[in-house]
Amino acid sequence: MEEMIFNLADTHLFFNDLEECDQVHIDDVSSDDNGQDLSTYSFATDGFHAAATSASLCLATGVRGGVDWMRKLAFRYRRVKEMYSTYKNNVGGLLGPAKRDAWLQLRAEVEALTDSWLTNALKSLSIISSRSNCVNVLVTTTQLIPAVAKVLLYSLGSAFPIENIYSATKIGKEGCFERIMQRYGRKVVYVVVGDGVEEEQAAKKHNMPFWRISSHSDLLALHQALEFEYL
Repeated sequence: MEEMIFNLADTHLFFNDLEECDQVHIDDVSSDDNGQDLSTYSFATDGFHAAATSASLCLATGVRGGVDWMRKLAFRYRRVKEMYSTYKNNVGGLLGPAKRDAWLQLRAEVEALTDSWLTNALKSLSIISSRSNCVNVLVTTTQLIPAVAKVLLYSLGSAFPIENIYSATKIGKEGCFERIMQRYGRKVVYVVVGDGVEEEQAAKKHNMPFWRISSHSDLLALHQALEFEYL
């Protein structure tokens, strides 16, 4: 699965170009986008990669490339957003016939080995996203582009709009929580669902209830709580 994630990220989501230019959120460089039509744009020949590698423009020093280069960066993130929206319910169409079969086989094996973990998780996520006043937000330690690939390959695209995916690689999970609270405000109810210490501590700091998932029974209990509207 890891190989498939990085393959998808490299082949369709510019991970070769963007690995050193990681963002927390898909819209973080959108202010550099001039909105031009990208339907005939050639990403392969726009000179972005050569400029990026020669000057290490995206490293953590905070050095930014020139305006022209930043615009090319923004174009890539816009295209990733378009690809996600187009294929989030049709990942097989993005992969093509041969890879699609391998992917479906792998997915079936993962489900068998984990006793349908993904199916059970999706039940809860689907209830949440079907409610008019609730949203699913994903905070992950994976870099943004591989995270987007992972969400697609696990068929979680219907549960998470790409705008609701945050990568904590650069700023940590608590930093992401801060950004999410700025976005939705402090008057809404946040429930943190996870299995790690980092998100539990961040939840505690912001007085958010934490639902720990460490076993199938935790997943089933979450589903029941949602189904009976206790949550």
